Amino acid sequence: MATHTGGLTTATAAVRIRDLHRSFTDDRPVLSGLDLDIEPGEFVALLGRSGSGKSTLLRALAGLDQDASGTGDISVPEQVSVVFQDSRLLPWQRVLRNVVLGLEGPGAKARGKEALAEVGLAGRERAWPRELSGGEQQRVALARSLVREPELLLADEPFGALDALTRIKMHGLLRALYERHKPAVLLVTHDVDEAIVLADRVLVLDQGHVETERTIDLEGRRDPSDPHFAAIRTDLLAALGLAGGAEIRTEDKEAGA
Repeated sequence: MATHTGGLTTATAAVRIRDLHRSFTDDRPVLSGLDLDIEPGEFVALLGRSGSGKSTLLRALAGLDQDASGTGDISVPEQVSVVFQDSRLLPWQRVLRNVVLGLEGPGAKARGKEALAEVGLAGRERAWPRELSGGEQQRVALARSLVREPELLLADEPFGALDALTRIKMHGLLRALYERHKPAVLLVTHDVDEAIVLADRVLVLDQGHVETERTIDLEGRRDPSDPHFAAIRTDLLAALGLAGGAEIRTEDKEAGA
């Protein structure tokens, strides 16, 4: 069985994975001998074709893959938060109660209000989730994750269901929140440009292990029209088996990963 531990004893990594194997009930291997380190405060994006195991890896780090069998060692910090593509708000609870769900103590509501202000939703504390747009619901989900001051933020295609304009706005918000709070981040995405815009390092998962690793050495604003940005995109697309600049669309949903 795989060993999953919370609370690292080393200051050199926020995530440490060694020789991770995962398979499901049909014994089909999804992750095969995967090794991965994520440094404290590092933003890592994970790309891969459908079925490559991206979401399986994220669920393993979150301790949510109880239906999978596996071996290997996984070490993560004590404080871990997860943001999914679906905001997963409780419809019978108002926005503020959704943000502070599970928090205790007299300062919980104040912390929740501060988190909502950070994501641009000050004054919406008493709104119902159904009254919010999709982008606003994801802002609440981000506030709920960050109010706990996580050392590791796991994001599983959090903007995949949003329209293109809202997604661009959310990129700016997530990057600003990351710069302010500095958790380690693992973002699972199908969107190559999203990975380049947001991450310090991009990994491509293939055949159950990290096949390609690329540091994003872009200074200042990351403009997709920049030739260096375009060169990185081309390299990553090639690593994904897409020649000639073909795009991976966010709508290409992950199947079985």
